[in-house]
Amino acid sequence: MLLVIDVGNTNTVIGIFQGETLRKDWRIPSRRDTTPDEFHVLARNLFQDADIPLTAISKTIVSCVVPPMIPVLDAFCRRHIPGPAPHWVGPASVKGWMPILYTNPLEVGADRIVNAVAAYHRYPQALIVIDFGTATTFDVISPEGAYLGGAISPGIAIAADALFQRASKLPRVALFNPPASIIGKDTETSLKSGIIHGYAALVDGMVDKIRSEMTGSVKIIATGGLAPLMQEVSRTIEIVDSTLTLEGLRLLSERAPL
Repeated sequence: MLLVIDVGNTNTVIGIFQGETLRKDWRIPSRRDTTPDEFHVLARNLFQDADIPLTAISKTIVSCVVPPMIPVLDAFCRRHIPGPAPHWVGPASVKGWMPILYTNPLEVGADRIVNAVAAYHRYPQALIVIDFGTATTFDVISPEGAYLGGAISPGIAIAADALFQRASKLPRVALFNPPASIIGKDTETSLKSGIIHGYAALVDGMVDKIRSEMTGSVKIIATGGLAPLMQEVSRTIEIVDSTLTLEGLRLLSERAPL
C-alpha cells in the first residue's frame, strides 16, 4: 500500500492507496511542535481504526510546506514505516512530466505542484486550480500541460481571523454556510455576507482576470476544506475535487524512486 501525506500550514491530509483506489483518508491539524513518536501514536490509532496495519505500507510520498515538520515526518517514516525512506515532492518530482514556467521553479510550493499534476491528469485541458487552504492559491495550467504560474491571496479563515482580532466589537461567526441574503440585517449576517460573498467575489474576479490572459476554454477546479462552501456562492467554480492533492501524490509516487 502507498502512504501519502500532504502537510499544509493549517491541516495535514493523510491517505492510504491500494493500487489506484483511495482506501482511507484523514484530515488532522498540522502541529509544528509534535515529535516523531507523537505522530506515530496518532497515525497508529488512525490506521488501527481503519483496520490497516502500518506494516502494510510499502512506499511513502510527502508534500510539505511547513519546514519544521520535515524532520518530524522523515524520522516517523524511517522508524515506523517499513520499506524505503519517504519521497519528498519538489520541482524535480515533475521533471519530464509537467514543465514549470516559473522564473524560479524552486519557489513553487509542493502542494501547488501536486494539485497541478493531478488536475491535468484528471482534466487534460487549460485549467485554473483554486486551493482553499491557509492561503488561497490560483494555479494556471496550459492546454499542453505546462504550469504557467498563478496567484496567492490570504485564505478566507486568515482574513476572517484578522478582522475579528482587530475589530474588538465584532463577534466571531461560523463560516459553514452562506447567509440567505447578501444584504445583512444584523451584525452576524453582515459579517457572513462580507466574508463569504466577498471572498467569492475575489475568487470570481481573479478567475476573470486570469482568463483574460488566456485563450480558449478554461476549466475551473477547486479543492481544499472550504471549496464546497465557496462553490455555493461562486459563479466560476465548475468542479470541487476534494481528493485532488492525494491523487497528485499517488501519481507522482509512480515515478518516485523505490
